[in-house]
Formats: sequence, C-alpha cells, structure tokens
Amino acid sequence: MLALLSCQSEKKVYLFSYFTDNGQDGLHFAYSHDGYEWMKVRDASFLTPELAEEKLMRDPCIIEQDGTYHMVWTVGWTAKGIGHASSTDLIHWSEQQYIPVMEHEANARNCWAPELIYDADEKLYYIYWATTIPGQFMETDSTAESGYNHRMYYTTTRDWETFSETKLFYDAGYNVIDATILPYESSYLMWVKDETKFPTPEKNIRLTQGEHITGPYDPISAPITGDYWAEGPTPIKIGQHWIVYFDKYRKHNIGAVRSSDLDNWEDISDQVSFPDGVRHGTVFQVPESILHQLQSTK
Repeated sequence: MLALLSCQSEKKVYLFSYFTDNGQDGLHFAYSHDGYEWMKVRDASFLTPELAEEKLMRDPCIIEQDGTYHMVWTVGWTAKGIGHASSTDLIHWSEQQYIPVMEHEANARNCWAPELIYDADEKLYYIYWATTIPGQFMETDSTAESGYNHRMYYTTTRDWETFSETKLFYDAGYNVIDATILPYESSYLMWVKDETKFPTPEKNIRLTQGEHITGPYDPISAPITGDYWAEGPTPIKIGQHWIVYFDKYRKHNIGAVRSSDLDNWEDISDQVSFPDGVRHGTVFQVPESILHQLQSTK
C-alpha cells in the first residue's frame, strides 16, 4: 500500500491508520516503536466522515508527499466515489472531497478500499480501488458473495482537482480486492486479496510483481496467509523483513506475516498485538514529533 519515507535526522515511529466498527466515527491511529507492539493513540477519532449518503470512513489509506499527508477512504458500501482529504500534521484536515471515480458507470455497485501511490518521476498520484460492474468478467460471475465480482480500477491526478479517465487497473482472472503497492528496486510489489468464494473459498492474501505501477504484473503467488479469512493487507519493510499486516475479519483481530526474501512467509500473528477493535488500515512512518502532537490533542 505505501511509499517508504526517506530517512531524516528526527527519530521515526510507526503509525497505523484504521477504522472501527462500520467506519461511522472516522479516522483512528495506533502507534508502535518496533512494528510488533501497537498502542492506541486515543479513543476518539481524528476526523469525522461527512461524505456521501452513508458518511463512512472505512479503509483509510495515508501516504506522505512533500510534507503533506493525503488520505483516501471508502465512503459507503454502495457509493460510486471515494473520499480524499489532506493534512500537514494528521490533526487538521482539508475539506473532505468526494471523487466520483465510478459515477460514469451506471451499473457500478461500489468503490471499496481505495489506495494511493506517488510516482515521483511522473509527479503523479495513482489512486486504485475495487469495483463490481455487473455483466463484466462473466467467466467468474456467480451468485456467491451477493453477486460481487471485483476487479481493480484506477485514476491519476497531479493536483487533486483534475483526474484522468477511470481505467481497468488489474484483472487476475478472478475476484480480487484490497490491492496495495510498494516500490521495490526497479519494480513494484502488489499484494491483493483473493476474494474467491465459489466453488472453493480462498479469502487470502497473495503477492505479485510488476514493471510499472500499472503493470504488467507477473503471475500471482500462492497464498502468503494461513487457514483463515484475511483482507486489507498493508506492508512495510522493517529491518531485514517485509511485514504485511492484515485484518482477520472473522476472528476480529489483526494478523501479520513476515518474509526476508518475498518468497517464504512466516505467520507472526502471535507476535504482534493491536488494540481491540482495529480494522483494515495502513502502516506508515512519521517523525516522532507528529506522534507527540497527536497524543497531545483532546
């Protein structure tokens, strides 16, 4: 899901943006000094959702670019757009912006779990999310999952005022959601959730690698998560290990897997701890002073 921040003299800490319950009360943060033990910043949310009919703030994805934090999120279960807001301190936020990324598709059912990545060479933000459009990708269409049959779509922007035409982003040949991307050497790594339920449930996280943000991507890996249903992956490199956190949504807790080579993955769910109620979110780093400001707010 997100850009690694450049090293600066100020000590960094890890933040995890997340939602609770159905996302109705907005943006929450947890923090960690080691990436394993996570603590709640405060009980109250830091931003109350205002957009669309349902006014939700689910799946908050945050990246930092040139001193500004940009966040996108799911505004509702059936909305045809996504939310965006920006901040320089994660406390004071811009006016919430509704981006109508699928309003042009009369039959589009949803826009779920939008994420961001910035291409510094192109000076371009890529925004990508999952949508079901009935009647498309009939090879995997079924009545399972209430007829949801997702593929990933994307748009781009330089200024958060004008956006490119929405296009198909990723088609693995089956139902996928919750894509998240990080740059890796001269390529990109993308983790996605295999959302297949019929005939055999998958509900796991897989990994693929591509030449560019928009691909082409290699054949997708075997599952990197275990015998449980997982969604909402968010990766980060800590020391020699890649750690991918995810929502064990049927077990109501956050799990994690770890790898030093991106091929062999170890389940470390029993080694990480998160506050109760944490749902699908994003891990990223911030200067310690940002955390102190967040902790001092009422």
